[in-house]
This record gives sequence, structure tokens and C-alpha cells, in this order.
Amino acid sequence: MIPVGDPSHRLGLILPAAGSSTRMGDGPRKPLIEINGLPVLCHTLRRFRHLSSVEQVVVVAHPEDLDVWRRRYWPCLRDLGVTELVPGGGCRQESVARGLAALRPDIDIVLIHDSVRPFVSRTAIDEAVRAAIEHGAALVAMPLSDTVKRVSGDRVAETVSRADLWGAQTPQVFRHPLIRKALEAAFADGVEATDDAQLVERLGGEVKIVRGSHLNLKLTTPEHIRLAEVMLGRREPATDNGS
Repeated sequence: MIPVGDPSHRLGLILPAAGSSTRMGDGPRKPLIEINGLPVLCHTLRRFRHLSSVEQVVVVAHPEDLDVWRRRYWPCLRDLGVTELVPGGGCRQESVARGLAALRPDIDIVLIHDSVRPFVSRTAIDEAVRAAIEHGAALVAMPLSDTVKRVSGDRVAETVSRADLWGAQTPQVFRHPLIRKALEAAFADGVEATDDAQLVERLGGEVKIVRGSHLNLKLTTPEHIRLAEVMLGRREPATDNGS
């Protein structure tokens, strides 16, 4: 097994945090929402502290939030390993590209993780990094558990088999040259993908699946924030089985 802390592999972590947060309603954007005195982004960063081989951590923030990150939260970001804070683009793909542009060329492995997934387990992170080192690309995901309906208007058009259907999570982890090539090709072809692994897939690249956890929530609604407040007030899950 390849050790995640192997110094021969230089890791870079990118956290896109530039979304508009329209589903959250009024107030600060999701990464800036405070829970237990810390913004969600800082809770997320804490999940990666065990990765000793991470040499760069890039936060890609909404341009309107740069000042508050620098003025109010820079000590928190710095203490959690953030090395660069850069403005995001008009969509997630552009923000990831700006994060990649901030990475040194000698970074071998790139982790891209949603800034508002503060409950990702160390197990999932480590396994995704190992899979990317061995195979070039990997993503954390979970098999769908709900029955899937295809809807037309307000009516069910059909029930879709959920066999072999998985919901993508993050981190998604790539060899640096591979994700850079995939992004460049997407922009050249006018393609905008819903996640980073899709860009590698369209080039014919193999993406390994690492099983995640239902705890690895992406906080997108006020209900999610209330749930996160309960979870963070009680404990922070360290592994997929909650131990």
C-alpha cells in the first residue's frame, strides 16, 4: 500500500469556495457561515490536517468575500495550512482552473474538495489519494439508496433503476498533469462539466471509485446548516464508521 504521507508525492489541495449560495437564502455565502465560532470552510480544512505531504492549500473564494477572509479569518486559514487565497471565476470550473493556476508545477497530486463538505472522513481522503497515485484519478462517491424517478413537469415519467448509480462526492483526486490537461481540453471545446472527474472521463481517462459516507454532506440549505450545528456540537466523525 502506498503511504499517504510519502514525501515523494507532493500534494496540493484546492477548495472552491466561490459559489453564489443562492439556495441558502440571505446572509453570508456558505463557506463563511459560522458554526461554533468558525466558518464552515475552516471546519472543512480541519479534515485534511493529517496529510503531512500537502505542500500547498489554495482557497478559491468569491471575489466579494476576499476582504473578509483576509481581514477576519486569515489567522484561521493560515493555521490550517492555507498558502494561497485567490478570487474565483464565473462558474466552478473556472474557479478550479484558477486554483490549479496557483499550484506549483512540481505538485504531483491534486485534491479538489468542496469547501462546504466538513464531514469527509480521513479514510475516504486517504483511499482517494492512494487510488489517484496508482491510477491517475479517483473520486469519493456513494451508491444511490433512494428510488430514482424521472419527472416531467409535476408527474412521474418513469422509475429509473438505481443499479450501478452512484452519487459523486469529494474529494476528487488527480495526477496534476491529467487534471490540467482535462481542464484545458474542456475550455477549448466549450464544455462545462458538473464535476472535475467528468472532465477526465470525457478524455477517456479511468476514474476509480472510493466509497464515501452518507455523513459526507454538502451543506447547501438552511436545514443542512442546522444539522451540521448538531453534528459539530457533538463530535467530528474521523472515519466512515464514526469512530
